[in-house]
Formats: sequence, structure tokens, C-alpha cells
Amino acid sequence: MKKLLVPVFSLLLFSCGTKNVTENKEGFVLYEIVKQDEQGGASIQFYEIISEPNEFKMLLNDKELKNKVTSNDIKTANFLLLNMGEKNSGGHFISLESVEETETEIIVDIKENYPSGMATSVMTYPLTVVKINSKKPIRFK
Repeated sequence: MKKLLVPVFSLLLFSCGTKNVTENKEGFVLYEIVKQDEQGGASIQFYEIISEPNEFKMLLNDKELKNKVTSNDIKTANFLLLNMGEKNSGGHFISLESVEETETEIIVDIKENYPSGMATSVMTYPLTVVKINSKKPIRFK
């Protein structure tokens, strides 16, 4: 049992502080994952685009996002709040398969990832918050 706890704990420890950034050839960062966690999401599954200042206040009030999100971000970026809903084990998370910018919109392809192999038997509420550095309309693929 102790042999199993060490890898699981190590995985959780190193996966909580990640920040994924994708740049194009010119060095422009189209999107970045500012938060990805197994806890803190909603009990129902939904994907929300945060583009209005009144919706944005929710992100500014989150203690984990205060250092990653500024009040000026709402003028230049949109945010995605991606919730998987309630899950009965660990190991669930949302990733982005692709984020493409066209002349008129941003196309986001989301992938829900499930545990492969053994996982902790505890209720989780996976969520991901993504910053899209564009004010173009967003469409989910």
C-alpha cells in the first residue's frame, strides 16, 4: 500500500502547479492554461466562455488566480471555464486537443481525459481555466 501512495502523491504534487503555454512562430501566445485541478469545479458538467466584465469578477476573486489574472485581461482576452462535473475517482482532467485562430473566430477542441489504470476512490470535481489571448468569438469543436 505504501508503494502505491508515493507515486500517487508525487503525481498530485507535481501536477498542481502547471502552466501550459502555446506560442506560434512569431512568439504570440494564443492560449494558456492558468488553472487545472481535480477539486474546485462544479457538480455538473459545463463549458463557459467568460468574456464580460461582470463574469470576469469571479476569476479575480479566486485566491489561486489572483496572481495569474489581472483586471486588464478582460480587455484583451477571453477565458474558458471547463467543468467535468462530479466524478467518483481521481485521474480525470480536461485538456485542449487544439486551439485554432481563424480570421473570424477561435476554434477550441476539448478532450476529457479519464484515469488509465488504478485511481483513488474519492469524489472529484475537475476543472480547467484557460486564457485565450483574443477577443474573437469562440466556438467549441
